[in-house]
Amino acid sequence: MNFKIGDNVAVLDDVIKGKVIEVHTNKIVIETTDGFPFDFLPKELVVIRESQKELSKFSDISNENLLEKINHTSSKKNAPKFKTANINDKLPPMEVDLHIGQLTSSSRGMDNYDMLNLQIQEAKYKLEFAIKNRIPKVVFIHGKGEGVLKLELEFLFKNYNVKWYEASFKKYGLGATEVYIYQNAKG
Repeated sequence: MNFKIGDNVAVLDDVIKGKVIEVHTNKIVIETTDGFPFDFLPKELVVIRESQKELSKFSDISNENLLEKINHTSSKKNAPKFKTANINDKLPPMEVDLHIGQLTSSSRGMDNYDMLNLQIQEAKYKLEFAIKNRIPKVVFIHGKGEGVLKLELEFLFKNYNVKWYEASFKKYGLGATEVYIYQNAKG
C-alpha cells in the first residue's frame, strides 16, 4: 500500500490512530491523535478512508435524531394514535459489515491473522459505539467461511453485557450475528 503524508491511518494490531507525517521505504512515521510520533512498518498500518469513519448506516444521525426520523416517518398515514412503551424496540438494528473488503481498500500484504485482527478491532469499536450511543441492536455481518471470525466475535461479546444470536436468516443468510445490548436505565 502506498502511504502519503497526511493520510489518516490505524495500526492493525493496536488501538492507535494517527496521521502520516513521514514516508520512508521501510518505515512510516505517524503522529497519533495524542500528538506523539511513532514509527511503523507499512504492513502494520491501514489507511482510513472517509467512508470508513462510521460504517454504521446511522453515522450522520445521532440516536435522538434517529428516533425523531422514525417517529416522523411512522406518524404518517394509518399510524396508531398512541405511543408504544419502548421506542427502542422499533429501531432497526445497526449493521456492521465485517467483510475485509469493507474495512480496507486492499488486503494485499495482510495475512489471515492481520485481517482477523482488523475485523475484531472494528467489531469492538462498533459495539462500544452502539453501547455509548444507546443503540439496542447491532447486526455483525461476518459471512459463513470457516467460522473463525464468528467464534472470535462470540469471545468478544462475552466481555460485554449483551446477548447474541443468529441474525435473520431471511435477511442475512447464515453469515450474521445479532447482538442485543442490555441498557442501564438513564439516571
